[in-house]
Amino acid sequence: MKDIKPNFSIKNFPNLLLLRLKKAARYGAVIFIVSALLAYGFLVWRINALNQAKPSDDQLTEKLNDIRLPKIDQSTIDKLKQLEDNSEEIKALIESARENPFNE
Repeated sequence: MKDIKPNFSIKNFPNLLLLRLKKAARYGAVIFIVSALLAYGFLVWRINALNQAKPSDDQLTEKLNDIRLPKIDQSTIDKLKQLEDNSEEIKALIESARENPFNE
């Protein structure tokens, strides 16, 4: 066996780099597929980790405190009751909506 001593001078660097790239080009497709699979696997793992994350009690309390019930003025309620009493059609419509609210 010959003892080959690599020459790492700056002048030979572009040639050495070109030689290494030509050798690596044979494995380009394999390197690309393995890299793509690794990236895809990482994304699936990260999505799974984020999907299973539970909110803390502080976050739940903060969100529940932000919920405000709508307030309806008493005058509006009185006006709706007056309109309901005046029209039999409206009264029947409201009564049927109360009995089956999911019927169109």
